[in-house]
Amino acid sequence: MTENMRSLRNIFLYKCLFALTFWNHISLSMANELFKSVSNDFPEDGSDKKIKSLPLLYTNSHQSKDNFDWVVIQNITESLSLSEITNDNVKKLVALLSNFRQGSRLQNLTLTNMSVDWNALTEVFQTVWHSSIEYFNINSLTQLSDIKRYDFDYSGTSMKALTIKKVLITDLYFSQDDLYKMFADMNIAALTIAESEMIHMLCPLSNSPFKYLNFLKNDLTDLLFQNCDKLVQLDTLILQKNKFESLSKVSFMTSRMKLLQYLDMSNNLLSHDAADVQCRWAESLTELDLSSNQLTDSVFECLPVNIKKLNLQNNQITSVTKGMAELKSLEELNLASNRLADLPECSGFIGFMSLEFLNVEMNLILTPSADFFQSCLRVKELQAGHNPFKCSCELQDFIRLERQSGVKLSDWPEAYVCEYPEDLRGTQLKDFHLTELACNTTLLLVTALLLTLVLVAVVAFLCIYLDVPWYVQMTWQWTQTKRRAWHNHPEEQETVLQFHAFISYSERDSLWVKNELIPNLEKGEGCVQLCQHERNFIPGKSIVENIINCIEKSYKSIFVLSPNFVQSEWCHYELYFAHHKLFSENSNSLILILLEPIPQYIVPARYHKLKALMAKRTYLEWPKERSKRALFWANLRAAISINLPISFEANEEQSD
Repeated sequence: MTENMRSLRNIFLYKCLFALTFWNHISLSMANELFKSVSNDFPEDGSDKKIKSLPLLYTNSHQSKDNFDWVVIQNITESLSLSEITNDNVKKLVALLSNFRQGSRLQNLTLTNMSVDWNALTEVFQTVWHSSIEYFNINSLTQLSDIKRYDFDYSGTSMKALTIKKVLITDLYFSQDDLYKMFADMNIAALTIAESEMIHMLCPLSNSPFKYLNFLKNDLTDLLFQNCDKLVQLDTLILQKNKFESLSKVSFMTSRMKLLQYLDMSNNLLSHDAADVQCRWAESLTELDLSSNQLTDSVFECLPVNIKKLNLQNNQITSVTKGMAELKSLEELNLASNRLADLPECSGFIGFMSLEFLNVEMNLILTPSADFFQSCLRVKELQAGHNPFKCSCELQDFIRLERQSGVKLSDWPEAYVCEYPEDLRGTQLKDFHLTELACNTTLLLVTALLLTLVLVAVVAFLCIYLDVPWYVQMTWQWTQTKRRAWHNHPEEQETVLQFHAFISYSERDSLWVKNELIPNLEKGEGCVQLCQHERNFIPGKSIVENIINCIEKSYKSIFVLSPNFVQSEWCHYELYFAHHKLFSENSNSLILILLEPIPQYIVPARYHKLKALMAKRTYLEWPKERSKRALFWANLRAAISINLPISFEANEEQSD
């Protein structure tokens, strides 16, 4: 029965409050009484969880601007939000807040769009300080005038945190100390003054209970808290988006904050000159944010020794110097958006021996060093995406070692894309592959060396088998002979045929040549003029020159082939030069006489031209039967048949 009555009572209260929403001329005293009575009707033991919110909206749109009241946006048993607080209705606000003495359930108060003078503001603060409110927020405060010293009573408060955002002070002439003193000496754990163009803050007069200070987006400088030893309990200090310039001065600012663990100095103008005095940080500091400043490589000479988390994102760092040797506890390091060309190595850097997370994305890293995974053994996660990667063998080694090490690559594979070379731009690293031979320098060198050795061996074998050096030598001698002939008798370069044929034979076959060949060709009808080395070689010239001279002055070259022929070096020379003339003059000047059969096995390998000639050209074979020799000589004469120049033949006849 009791539960039913309580539910009916709650429904009745909701209906009453909803009806009051449309009542435009309600007075503040009535609102106070109603709020007080409603608060008293709530069960203090929290047994009824369903009644949690009482929406009270007061709109005075029909009233004059002078009598305009603030708008109650929302009232909850534990939270109250009010808007449009002015000097005209601040007394009513103070009267309302006076009802929430210590022990009441109201803990959170938010005031939005306050436009009051200094006296009204301090009165509101003083009322809140002695109420049940623990968390006080002010959004958009316009301080009009009359800032002066105020003896604030900080005693007996329930306050824990004060947050003030967007403060605009219109008073141009006032004492800065009068303004900052009230906030500096507050006996609360957390203070936030943000986006307020604040240029300074005083050091508390006595040991302060501040554990959290947030001065985001102000105009604070290096003068803040210098030589201040009263922030003995401060744990977190946020000075983001201010105008600090010297990193060393910031370090000295923290040196007396014995319990400071977190410091945010991001988005300032910080730099560090290596020639500056040494830095001295709070030994308790474990997390430091220095992102978006103007720091260079020298920053590593000015860092807290016990730091665990370090954020250096968006600075001008090009490399990690050895100044990190003292950072023994560093676990997380953010170097994103700098100018790094490679990953830092842990070997030689004591500061990296505990590193577990590294962020180097958006730098200038073309080919990250694979040594990183071998030296930074404790790293569990690496964030290296959005770099202009050069897809090469070194990069492939990096990817392979990353997989073997077990380190997690954040944002893989989307953030890892080839930038160079041009033909691979846009290719994800997971799709980039090179062969083992292309990337293993040792294997590539060994393979190239083996191929070179094989090639050299093949060329050497062919040279030896085909007697290439000999042919080169003969070509050289033929060229030199022609050159000398040109220089000595340039007018005689037009060759005149003097002989019908040049005879090439082995000395062992000379009897046949002298007794059979020469008599049968030079005697009788249509005598043939033959060039024989024994009678036609010119004394004083080299044998090679005489051979070339006789071949060039003869219409035909007769080669007497036999096993003795293939054993003669000079016969080989004569055959080579005659063959050279055959191709250079495109003539049919070779006549082969097979005096004796030549077994193929006794023909040297270098006589491949002789083999080719015997295989492709018709040759005359010396018959053993006498009856067939007449036909042999007739065929030979027919093969030699040519008319020599008249002048030469006339000279020959006169000489005879």
